[in-house]
Amino acid sequence: MEALFPKYEDLFREILSIDSTSGSERRLAEFLLDRLEAPSKQAFEVGDGTLDLLLSWGEPKVVFCTHMDTVPPFIPPSFEEGLVRGRGACDAKGQIISMYAACKELEARGREGFALLLVSGEETGSWGAKAFSGRLEAPLLVIGEPTGNIPASASKGTKSYDLKFIGQPFHSGYPEKGRSAVDMFMDFMIELEVEAEFPRDKVLGETTWNVGLLRSDNPQNILSPELTCRIYFRTTFASDAAVCRWMEKKNCPGRIEITARGGDAPLEYYVPEGFHGKSVSFGSDAPHLAGFEKKIICGPGSIFVAHRDDEQISTADIEQAITNYIKIYESSN
Repeated sequence: MEALFPKYEDLFREILSIDSTSGSERRLAEFLLDRLEAPSKQAFEVGDGTLDLLLSWGEPKVVFCTHMDTVPPFIPPSFEEGLVRGRGACDAKGQIISMYAACKELEARGREGFALLLVSGEETGSWGAKAFSGRLEAPLLVIGEPTGNIPASASKGTKSYDLKFIGQPFHSGYPEKGRSAVDMFMDFMIELEVEAEFPRDKVLGETTWNVGLLRSDNPQNILSPELTCRIYFRTTFASDAAVCRWMEKKNCPGRIEITARGGDAPLEYYVPEGFHGKSVSFGSDAPHLAGFEKKIICGPGSIFVAHRDDEQISTADIEQAITNYIKIYESSN
């Protein structure tokens, strides 16, 4: 089959040139609604000022899906021989162009019964997927994420919590007279690292976590009266429930206040015939989209550059993804 990406290179350049960091992706959605071609095009308000898009070629049995938002900061694209750099190159604008190119090639072959679903807000809580969930039913959903074109056989779950550590401010020369919220936070993190001992999963490996939005505004000579942060767990089949129990146990009103923000459970995914799967440690919109009998997570690019300043994707990877998506459609019919 002749190379298909060159037909869409200029469109890809335009897509990458639009800043669609989470919360500002409506501009990209409106551009895509205008520029992409399909027999049926629909836009759906998410409720936070962003849009979801659905492009259909007949009654869909296969739905290709990925997200329009990116993590900050916006990085303008640059094109080299065989390589594209810039924010969203692989996560997930490279998925958009690969899936759209596959849809257009299927259309050119006279095929129908497929759709392209583009959602908002994946990077900040899958808000677009949650808003769209249940609007459409189909046998197969194909989620585009940077998996190196290898389908994900399983993915970790997520659990998010807001934490507030409540100290007792005092002159820092006399720490024994007060209670530092910073010290409380440090003790909590040591306990999490040393005492939690979440079980290792034979498929998904270790449970991991990351702290964000860390804040304590006390002056250097006063014990911190309050520290707030958010902790984000990547859970496994073996640890998902254990993480919830451990965090519930640590909640102590007046000292450590913990608010669960939700998340999703670890899941197994369909690996189509002719492909070899692998487990992944990142989340996606897949758990939040109901109405599909089987779900595949597969796409071009590497997760290891997805949120970095050197985000990139090879044109060879895009070509392979187009071929894969066509093969997945053909094998499902």
